[in-house]
Amino acid sequence: MRKLAMAIPAAALAFAVAIPASAQNGSFEGGRVEVLAGYDNLQDGGDGDSEGREGLAYGGRIGYDFQRGNIVYGIDGELTDATTKARSYNALAAGDRFSLEAGRDIYVGGRLGYVISPQAMIYGKGGYTNARVESRYQPITTAESELIDKTNLGGFRLGAGLEYKLTPSSFVTAEYRYSHYGEIDGYEIDLDRHQLMAGLGIRF
Repeated sequence: MRKLAMAIPAAALAFAVAIPASAQNGSFEGGRVEVLAGYDNLQDGGDGDSEGREGLAYGGRIGYDFQRGNIVYGIDGELTDATTKARSYNALAAGDRFSLEAGRDIYVGGRLGYVISPQAMIYGKGGYTNARVESRYQPITTAESELIDKTNLGGFRLGAGLEYKLTPSSFVTAEYRYSHYGEIDGYEIDLDRHQLMAGLGIRF
């Protein structure tokens, strides 16, 4: 009976240790590939009158993570596209109109996570984003012809999310991210981008 009384706490202790150990034993480490889709919103963050536009963002992500205990850190690379458009008025002068149609978006950055259970990790991220857009500028709101240009916008992205393991090699993610683009062709545009993304991936 005494041996059994001693064995029960020992087994409980071993079980308690095994749970965080399984979370720490490289379960969020290695390469990963993921498909993404979600909500996309573009807005003029400047002083002009803005009409935010909503659309669908979609694409893929690759990355690699390292794990030390409950801390996970890694790198991300994304290629996405979107159906989103945005328009602002009085952007450069009274009565003008400036519109953007979103195209492909390339992102490279890092992320830092914390394992909260053997299946789940929360993380923050940040990095560089380069979005291709088709811009149209109309100096006044009359029938004057528009200037059309396709260009790339450089900016930064910040975000936070949750990764949840479905199996040892598959997972889902839910993520919010904010991107900011400061100028286009030397003009200050102060463009903000908000996205809510979901992902389905495999780890190898």
